[in-house]
Amino acid sequence: MNNSMKLEFLSISENEGFARAAVAAFIAQLNPTLDELDDIKTAVSEAVTNAIVHGYAGGLGTVHITCVLNENNTIISVADMGRGIENIDLARTPLYTSAEEGERSGLGFTVMETFMDSIEVLSTPGKGTVVTMQKKVGLAGELPVCV
Repeated sequence: MNNSMKLEFLSISENEGFARAAVAAFIAQLNPTLDELDDIKTAVSEAVTNAIVHGYAGGLGTVHITCVLNENNTIISVADMGRGIENIDLARTPLYTSAEEGERSGLGFTVMETFMDSIEVLSTPGKGTVVTMQKKVGLAGELPVCV
């Protein structure tokens, strides 16, 4: 199976739940386990929240999600055209946050890395960030191949 979708919405926190639900509904066609679906929803929530809180820092912008399905692989990209990240390695350090207001745990990237098979972060200060995550799904019912 090969399929893809694109979604864009305003960078307001009320849209985070919409993004989770939309990606989960799209990925359902791969027949993921509930744990796989929860993992993906959690990672998408973190990526979208980062775009809203850090990328646009309270300002209004657009969050873009692209989801590609092929066989049992799910590739999800969450992008913003916001502030960008000065130091990606520092931003990926557990407990680090660049948020100037509110209570932030600094675990967004750590959560994404924990629940997905891989994560790549590309960012240019002043131009935005793209977080691309991958996860194999729907393999729980498959038997291993014995030779």
